[in-house]
Amino acid sequence: MKKSYAEFAPIFKVLSDETRLKIIDMLSCGEICACDILDDLSISQSTLSYHMKNLTDSGLVNARRDGAWMRYTLNLERIGEIKDFLDYITEDKEDCICKKRKEK
Repeated sequence: MKKSYAEFAPIFKVLSDETRLKIIDMLSCGEICACDILDDLSISQSTLSYHMKNLTDSGLVNARRDGAWMRYTLNLERIGEIKDFLDYITEDKEDCICKKRKEK
């Protein structure tokens, strides 16, 4: 796996918000309508739109229009890439930054 800190840093910034983490947790059960997210989180429509824009722009969440509402799902492929990246940067490996530093 080729590591790209610059690619993943913005995603972790998106994930650093408690409300967005709750939304991701809700989406782990499958597709959810924005109306249900609004009911469960007790936030305004504009606040939800802001959070969903962050989540969809980062590629973590997919959105589709269903009449007047939006329906959301997790982008499982992107979630998998993030998990792989976390595994990669937290495992011991030959080309690890810390090993290169010790060799100097």
